[in-house]
Amino acid sequence: CVAGKLKKGRCGFPTADEAMSSEGTVTVETSSWQVAAAETEHAQTGGAKRKRSESESGSCEPKRRLANGMREEEMGERVAILDAGAQYGKVIDRRIRELSVESVLVPLNITAKQIQEEGFCALVISGGPNSVNNADAPSYDPEIFQLDIPILGICYGLQLLNKHFGGTVEKKQVREDGQFSIRVDPGCELFAGLGDTQEVLLTHGDSVERLADSLRVTAESGDLIAAVAHREKKIFGVQFHPEVDLTQNGKTMMRNFLYNVCGCQRAFSLENREEACLEHIRQAVGGARVLSMVSGGCDSSVSTALLNAALGAEKVVALYIDNGFMRKNESSQVQESLEAIGLKLHVVQAAQQFYTAQTLVPYQTPEGQLQQRYTLPLHSVTNPEEKRRIIGDTFMKVAHKVMAELELESDSVLLAQGTLRPDLIESASSIASSNAQCIKTHHNDTELVRELRRKGRVVEPLCDFHKDEVRALGETLGLPRELLYRHPFPGPGLAIRVLCQSEAYLGEDFSLTTSLLAHIVDFCRASQQPSPTVQSMQECMSPQEQDFLQRVTLEGSLAATLLPIFSVGVQGDARTYNYVAALSSDEKQDWEEMMTLAKLIPRICHNVNRVVWVFGGVVRNAIDEVTPTHLTTGVLATLREADHVANSVLRRHRVESLISQMPVVLIPIHFDRDPQQRPVVPSCQRSVVIRTFITSDFMTGIPATPGREIPEEVLSEMVHSLQGVPGISRVLYDLTPKPPGTTEWE
Repeated sequence: CVAGKLKKGRCGFPTADEAMSSEGTVTVETSSWQVAAAETEHAQTGGAKRKRSESESGSCEPKRRLANGMREEEMGERVAILDAGAQYGKVIDRRIRELSVESVLVPLNITAKQIQEEGFCALVISGGPNSVNNADAPSYDPEIFQLDIPILGICYGLQLLNKHFGGTVEKKQVREDGQFSIRVDPGCELFAGLGDTQEVLLTHGDSVERLADSLRVTAESGDLIAAVAHREKKIFGVQFHPEVDLTQNGKTMMRNFLYNVCGCQRAFSLENREEACLEHIRQAVGGARVLSMVSGGCDSSVSTALLNAALGAEKVVALYIDNGFMRKNESSQVQESLEAIGLKLHVVQAAQQFYTAQTLVPYQTPEGQLQQRYTLPLHSVTNPEEKRRIIGDTFMKVAHKVMAELELESDSVLLAQGTLRPDLIESASSIASSNAQCIKTHHNDTELVRELRRKGRVVEPLCDFHKDEVRALGETLGLPRELLYRHPFPGPGLAIRVLCQSEAYLGEDFSLTTSLLAHIVDFCRASQQPSPTVQSMQECMSPQEQDFLQRVTLEGSLAATLLPIFSVGVQGDARTYNYVAALSSDEKQDWEEMMTLAKLIPRICHNVNRVVWVFGGVVRNAIDEVTPTHLTTGVLATLREADHVANSVLRRHRVESLISQMPVVLIPIHFDRDPQQRPVVPSCQRSVVIRTFITSDFMTGIPATPGREIPEEVLSEMVHSLQGVPGISRVLYDLTPKPPGTTEWE
């Protein structure tokens, strides 16, 4: 794709042309394993499926194995989850186990014969990033639909079963990403005991066009089909995700399927996970010593506490690496908190090594040849994925250097990380899914880490856990609540909270999207003069949503500005790298209305995955330039101060517990520049975004609505304080749920 003056793929990865023209490009002769690694990573560049080595597994809890070489378990009442590449596949597994039914994640292409041999009592087909219409869509055995067992298809799973039974699926004008109200048929077994309106999480671009004759509609989202049921068989499909928290009665729907439809007897009980982790550590480590990477956060602290409990403190070396991207006073606070719980900490100051670090990344030439090239130094890199990979690989290199300094033999030392299930899912690790698409590479799942895993040199006792489960485990281990419940801070730190950019993203779609946004905030007037644009907008909204937009835009006080920057999103289980839309007004905003509008905009503008509110009055001039921004000490100092100011307000008012996380993001946008002076006065300021986030498992979540989840006076004080940080143009508030926007912007 050509996205503006920079030639860059829409997913944010370098095109072959860009890669070949970069400084430090190298051509390497690739062995078979290098080709496999390059194929694995290159899949991110085009959004294709990632092909991975089956041996990338050793660090997690042992997986159950099926008849085709997988380990056989005791036969019993079990549900098979057919993995189509879902971001939420493990969440489905967790929800079923919480309802006292055993579940097993299996590949989508498991055969009907294998299902029968394993004695599964029901099937759940997960969501996934692919289209059922694609030639490379994941394969499946059509005979599974002939088995006399209940089936529930979720998102992609619904579309798969509709197509299998003769219906059609199409990409429509409308897409849905976020929490929406749907109408359900309470007479359907899935919705027994529920009201006829339900709040659910929808995230899809394809929709059912023609329903198969053997299916009937059981729920609708506007004019779109949201759920179906087979007329004769116990086969159901839902376009939404009942497994996640944002589907308010999702657990009841899952319970109805398992108990009422499948007749499960609730005979399964969750094992003691603490003891299971301890036993896994003992088996994985044996007589070796462990170098445990710690950050001062919940995950690595719990992981290290488990290692100490399993092996004894004398076998565990806790390593804290200051990468130069920490928050203000973070390193000293981390050291104090970890030493307070009895960890013997080895601290390394490695800021300069990180600033200048490079790594090898794969790319594909125009001829289709897979090669590798060196990145630019981190302080000059703008690509978000490259930043993440450089930082992750540098952590590994620093850890290896520490081993040598401590005279630890690499063959007798294992590396430990506090890796969680969401890290692996978003990085598209084969440990988590065989069909998932990479949303963002986590620093603890780079190719260097994967190579160590393949060699059995990594132990990750929490890789089957979500954040809330880790916190519960930490409480049983006796760790302080202030450590367990502090807001998460990413391993790459502030480096991924600075949007680095050299030039504005002004793609061919920029002007069209700008026009569409103008129609949205002027919908009341525009709808009185029918046009193709207005008609396409109306096709994307239900009548109720059109009424809402009429009301909100009645006074004409809202403005919408398309920002020439990209942020990372997750939509339909796939990665997106799209524009940010900014709302503003001279009038006082209604936050509930702005939250609803923020869900509607990506539904209409498919190349927008994030919506923000701009404080300081209406934005009057279009933004078509950016302030050149890289990871320099000055830029980092500005963000570090802004982060400190914002979080100090939270702590002062003692409202940290009201939200799960609050990234503070620095973006290269200078508002309010005089158009007449632009040719001679360059863009030089940047703006700050407050990203509040409420979640339990960090797979999905919502922004805090001011006046409801966070006091308005606290937000007002925060904005006022941030406006006093030197170099800040304006303060913005992120209105985007996940999906379509990820928690972090990069």
